[in-house]
Amino acid sequence: MHQHHRRLLTIVTESAIESHLLRDIERWGAHGYTITEARGKGARGVREGNWEANRNIRIEVVCEDSTAERIAAGLREHYYDNYAMILYLSDVDVLRPEKF
Repeated sequence: MHQHHRRLLTIVTESAIESHLLRDIERWGAHGYTITEARGKGARGVREGNWEANRNIRIEVVCEDSTAERIAAGLREHYYDNYAMILYLSDVDVLRPEKF
């Protein structure tokens, strides 16, 4: 079984900006993504998700290295100053490279 290297970009942020983020990450080259609800505690306090303005989401994008870097740079430039957001990158191996 042959594995193919890709990057996993994980975005944890406020759910209120979901539609804007999805538009932008597609514009910056993502072919797809997975979204899940997220709860936790960080620099901006506890995010329990018990009301709309207090909900977080986690968006995961598996893509080529250059695409992950382009999306991360765009998010840092356009969202970091005004929204609770963290980004992290991981190396992943995929078995169906045509999907990513």
